[in-house]
Amino acid sequence: MANQLGNIKHVVQLMLENRSFDQMLGFLYDGKRATPSGSPFDGLTGDETNPDDSGRSIPVSKITADMPNAYFKPGADPGEGFYNTNMQLFSTAHPASGAEPSNRGFVVNFKSAIDYDLAHHYSDSLEGTQQADIMLMYTPDMLPVMSTLALNYAVCDRWFASAPTQTVPNRAFAAAATSQGRLDNHVKSFTCPSIFGRLSDQEIDWAIFGYNRPPLTRTDFPDTLNADESHFGQFDDFQRRAKAGTLPAYTFLEPDFSASGNSQHPNYDVAKGEQLMLQVYRALRDGPAWNDTLLIITYDEHGGNFDHVMPPETAATPDDTIGEFDNFDFTRFGVRIPALLISPRIAAGTVYRASEGTIDHTSVLKTIEERWSVPTLTKRDAAAPSLGDVLTLSVPRTDDPLANVLAPQSMASQPNRAAPSTLERLHAWRVSKLPIPDENGRYDHTQPQLNSSAEIGEYIRDRTAAWDSHLRKRRG
Repeated sequence: MANQLGNIKHVVQLMLENRSFDQMLGFLYDGKRATPSGSPFDGLTGDETNPDDSGRSIPVSKITADMPNAYFKPGADPGEGFYNTNMQLFSTAHPASGAEPSNRGFVVNFKSAIDYDLAHHYSDSLEGTQQADIMLMYTPDMLPVMSTLALNYAVCDRWFASAPTQTVPNRAFAAAATSQGRLDNHVKSFTCPSIFGRLSDQEIDWAIFGYNRPPLTRTDFPDTLNADESHFGQFDDFQRRAKAGTLPAYTFLEPDFSASGNSQHPNYDVAKGEQLMLQVYRALRDGPAWNDTLLIITYDEHGGNFDHVMPPETAATPDDTIGEFDNFDFTRFGVRIPALLISPRIAAGTVYRASEGTIDHTSVLKTIEERWSVPTLTKRDAAAPSLGDVLTLSVPRTDDPLANVLAPQSMASQPNRAAPSTLERLHAWRVSKLPIPDENGRYDHTQPQLNSSAEIGEYIRDRTAAWDSHLRKRRG
């Protein structure tokens, strides 16, 4: 059927944190490698294994509701970043050029992560967590919101993170189609244009919403940092605009990045992420613009969680920047991540793959660029496949698959939930560096000691408000 992207007026993207496709959706079709209609589906059969540190074969297994802390698996934060990802894929931190990944290092690398936490007396890891727990996978029964959306709209089983590393570089790719060579989270800001600036150049509206504080993404790029404050808000602002039918062409949603939040970062509460997905869906489905909306739910990276599919080494190098580690050339994608495409213009039960090329985060950029005739950002999004072909229905569907679905409740809490998360600390550091003059016109500012998530949240709100006031004065 004909591509219906031209009928889409609103693209909304929710990007969660650090989960692999297999961990969240691998058992979507209960061990079968095809849908009931016969479409291929690259999920889990149940026969997949990884060796532990003694060589013992550890099979994948299902998380069940009666397990202790079922919504906090794998029970500790797995290894992230470029070198940990290499260990998980190649079983060595420095694979030789042209080496083929085997995806056989996840269990051993997870043991290293557990040992590191214990040695440093971190309280994030749950008592009793074992290296084999990285092979525990969620089932549709445990994730009723996500699985219902996947079964009733479109699931992408070949969506790879843009780079084989951690959060900030992949979020940069999601907005700018490059990380400018960066491969870890310690980035003050990027200096390239983003999709948000490209849209502004074309006088096309956009918005970024944090969950309960100003969005971290605002601090990523010059064109977002200096944009008018009307482009930014929090989740309740998103809900109001969705209800009124006034969302812009592109909306980017952040979760609550705190340890007590809904980002689903290991080992935070996965049930809260289910609740967030349902909130986002209901805001859009119950709003007046539903028939013209494409909702995209993705994750920034795999977060060290097991996936059996080897990432392709066919990625287009985005620019001339060499990676900061091992002269990485960005031709290898990251590990598969869960991805859902949701719209009344998508047929139920779709497993969506690109007819040519490999889907990664920059495919969202390509879709926006294609829909609104926006210039590409780098060679990566120029080469990326669009998602438009998933939209095949000229007459929007009227059913509501989540009408009677309730999001789960975990009945537990993260053990170190008051402590600031890595992204919260990064956000605070970034806003501390904003060039805001004090009452005496001086730009010197020292970030105060911030010991809790609550203190960091207040500091981020205050500094962002001061930045907005400074920008208003500059603009006269």
